[in-house]
Amino acid sequence: MTSLVIALLLGSLSALVMFPAAQHLRSLQGGERAQATLHTAGSCMAGHCSVEFEADGRTVVADLPVGSGGGKESVGADMAVRYRADDPQVVARQEDVGGGGAALLAWGSGGVALVFLALSVLFATSLARQRRN
Repeated sequence: MTSLVIALLLGSLSALVMFPAAQHLRSLQGGERAQATLHTAGSCMAGHCSVEFEADGRTVVADLPVGSGGGKESVGADMAVRYRADDPQVVARQEDVGGGGAALLAWGSGGVALVFLALSVLFATSLARQRRN
């Protein structure tokens, strides 16, 4: 039963959080490019970082999305970002617009979910055979 719960949680993480995050990052590949500085450091993969940059002559502070890298950078670190021209609050690090860590984590957690699902099926069939005998 525990294996099934773990499989469902990891599968949900992969399908509902990480795959959409990777798609969002990829959607910014054609965005406007700007030089930014890390404004708030934290767990960037969880979406707890923000950057400061110039867009259309004004200073913008925007949160990096879930799945971003750069969590080991310290506040003030320079980095290139891509942002939507019509909404500069939608931004991602240049290095992440290919899907980056979000895509890797999505595939990894999906694979581990399948392993736990297989373990659940094996355990259930083993239990059913024991009860039949």
